[in-house]
Amino acid sequence: MVKKDYYQILMVSREAPEEEIKKAYRKLAFKYHPDRNPEDNEAEERFKEAAEAYEVLRDPEKRQLYDRFGHDGLKGSGFSGFSGFEDIFSSFGDVFGDFFGFSTRSRSRTRARKGGDLRYDLQVPFLDAAFGKETEIEITKPERCATCKATGIKPGSHPSECHYCHGRGEISRSQGFFTISTVCSYCGGTGQLITDPCPDCRGRGRVQRRKRLSIKIPAGVETGSRLRLRGEGDEGENGGPPGDLYIVIHVEPHPFFERRGNDIFCQIPISFAQAALGAEIEVPTLQGTHIFTLPPGTQSGEVFYLKGEGIPGLGGNRRGDQIVQVFIKVPTKLTKRQAELLREFAKENQEPASTTPVEEEGEKAPGEEQSLGCGARHRVAKRAHSWLNRLRRLFIRRKKKVNDHQTFPEGTCGPMFFSGMGLAGSLFRGRGSQGFHRFSSQRHCLGSPLFHGPGIRLSPAR
Repeated sequence: MVKKDYYQILMVSREAPEEEIKKAYRKLAFKYHPDRNPEDNEAEERFKEAAEAYEVLRDPEKRQLYDRFGHDGLKGSGFSGFSGFEDIFSSFGDVFGDFFGFSTRSRSRTRARKGGDLRYDLQVPFLDAAFGKETEIEITKPERCATCKATGIKPGSHPSECHYCHGRGEISRSQGFFTISTVCSYCGGTGQLITDPCPDCRGRGRVQRRKRLSIKIPAGVETGSRLRLRGEGDEGENGGPPGDLYIVIHVEPHPFFERRGNDIFCQIPISFAQAALGAEIEVPTLQGTHIFTLPPGTQSGEVFYLKGEGIPGLGGNRRGDQIVQVFIKVPTKLTKRQAELLREFAKENQEPASTTPVEEEGEKAPGEEQSLGCGARHRVAKRAHSWLNRLRRLFIRRKKKVNDHQTFPEGTCGPMFFSGMGLAGSLFRGRGSQGFHRFSSQRHCLGSPLFHGPGIRLSPAR
């Protein structure tokens, strides 16, 4: 039997917001409610169809699956429709209370109900998603309290009857042909009040516990894939079965590969010579390295395919391919020989090429060596000037000592203790003297020239 479109059942568009869907369901539920249409099979079917359509379209995840894949997309979501009126009323008891001002929870107050489903988001590395892996996860979920056996009552004590609803769990009143019942606000529909709650679960009947689960990630999963672990959801109510755990996969990106369906894409740099002459290059793959023969005359941006080197398909389907795109990497620095060869190549092809000298790798930029030479000469000149100043001060002190203590006839040498340098003779010039003098740590006669320049005159003491 072909199922009807859920949007057509509720008579809304596919872009309808949640409030519009809720309003449409309220209208149909009121029209085909079994209390208004007793023994009407067609109304019963319409009521069930509307409930099923509302259950799917009110849930964002189920609605997204239905919009993409139709009814087949809901097969793995854990929803397979309603079994009867009791199932509908137990699921939409609060909704009917909002719609009509009454509730039908009392019909299934003690009926066993399945526990809710849980969701766990799992980050999976790229290669683990491609080839599958067994791993463990740790979840925190509510479980039955072992102390009170999920009753919420302290062992040894007993609950008391609700004084407001007298144990019925609901307050009933008649309105036309309806019997309207609302949930008792004092006991929450249980008909009992817990006066002495369990110390472990504090009257809730459940406690939060951590649990480790071992899961197997199948090969070929992608972001958005869901794994279902039956019975690992919330505990059921009134002895009902537990819900399921849905693990949502999020695949981490790879620094080199990019996934495109079951194919993977990568880019490989090659040189100009490899592209022009052809070469054997190493191409990284998911399972190692592949030697690929690059044909001569390969153009930058050209695409090649490695068959069967992609992602395995889910369910053991054929593996995808690896898409390899090559691009030519231009060098930023050339040697002189390389530049000459390229200019010859450009000349053979009658292509214009620059004649500006290229900067070799490790070579100083033009002007850098000259600036360093100027700086060095400046430092040497500064140091020489400092030494000459020191020599000048020393000479003045020695000359003053001779004038104060000894007199010498003009034309003789005095005991000048001066460590002379040839450079000093051309620096210090005495007034009116044209002779050449020699200074040392011993007495010497004049006329033995040391300085190639005007000498220094020593005037006798007056």
